[in-house]
Amino acid sequence: MAGTVLLIPPATQAPHPRERAEGEVLKGLEIRIGPLTFLARWESEKAPKTCEAIRALLPIEAKALHARWSGECAWAPIDEIPLQPEFENATCYPAPGEFLLYPGGFSEREFLFPYGSANFASKLGQLAGNHFATVIKGQERLPEMGRMVLWLGAQDLVIREIKLPNEE
Repeated sequence: MAGTVLLIPPATQAPHPRERAEGEVLKGLEIRIGPLTFLARWESEKAPKTCEAIRALLPIEAKALHARWSGECAWAPIDEIPLQPEFENATCYPAPGEFLLYPGGFSEREFLFPYGSANFASKLGQLAGNHFATVIKGQERLPEMGRMVLWLGAQDLVIREIKLPNEE
């Protein structure tokens, strides 16, 4: 259901993979847009408050659409979700697979999912969003996601926390 937010208790934050004790579980994100699934790592060191705020509301469900002003991106309007961390690790020029949260202010609250060249903006001008997660698996499918939201329209978006596969 679009706009539905299920609240679950926040998980404890995992340290960077190189700092993990043997047997410790590294948590990340599964981000599904339509039929496509991306695995992402939290950017907990650079955006701890944003990661904590998002983690507290997972799983999150919304609709992903093609961005109107920001270039090769999908975006998900989430004004109904109570997420307002301060700006941290903010950027106007996210690389493909660098997922952002815009906490609101000049434009509506939203997630931004770049699949190519991006310049985060609204009809009011330039915006900066908090880079909270980076795709680590599925990068090659980002352009497919872009074509899908552009030509097929709004897609279901589901963001949930998962145990990441073991890294070799």
